[in-house]
Amino acid sequence: MRWYWIDRFIEFHSGKYAKAIKNVSLAEDHLHDHFPYYPMIPNSLVIEGMAQTGGLLVCEHGHFQEKVVLAKIPKAVFHCEATPGDTLVYSAKIEYIREEGAMISTTSHKGDVLHAEAEIVFAHLNDSRLGNLFDPATFLRMMRLLGAFDVGVAADGSRLQPPARLVEAVEGSKA
Repeated sequence: MRWYWIDRFIEFHSGKYAKAIKNVSLAEDHLHDHFPYYPMIPNSLVIEGMAQTGGLLVCEHGHFQEKVVLAKIPKAVFHCEATPGDTLVYSAKIEYIREEGAMISTTSHKGDVLHAEAEIVFAHLNDSRLGNLFDPATFLRMMRLLGAFDVGVAADGSRLQPPARLVEAVEGSKA
C-alpha cells in the first residue's frame, strides 16, 4: 500500500514550484493515535506531504526517469498544529537540481496562517539494480488522480503532458 499525504495539486510549474492541498479529516485513523482525545495530524506526516509535493516536482523535472528519494531535512519549523477540518496548502519551490539530487524550500499554510516551513533534500539513486520505485502505469494513474496534468504547466508555458514512456506503460497494462 502507498500512502498519499496530499489530496491534489492546485498548481504545478515544471522545474519551478508546485502547490498541493491536504484536507485534514477526522476519518483518518492516524489522527486518533497521535494524541489520544486530541486529534491532530502528526508533524512527521506534514513533512511527508510537503516532501511528496516537492519530490514529485523534482521527479517530473527529470521526466520521471530519476529515482528520487528523501535524503535529509536540514530545517523544519512548526508554528501551530493542524486539526480535523483544516485545509493545508503545501507549497514547494525548487532551490536547485543537480545530478546527485535536489533541494526544495517548502511551506504549509492553514488559510493565511503559516503552519510549517522546511528545507528538504532529495537524492537521485542511479543504481539500476533497484528497478523502478513505482510501477510506471500505477505512477501515472496516481499523478492523474492528484491532478498534476490538469493544472501543470511545462517549462515552455504549454500544458504539462505525461511522458510517453508512462503512457505506453498504461496502454501496455491494459493489453
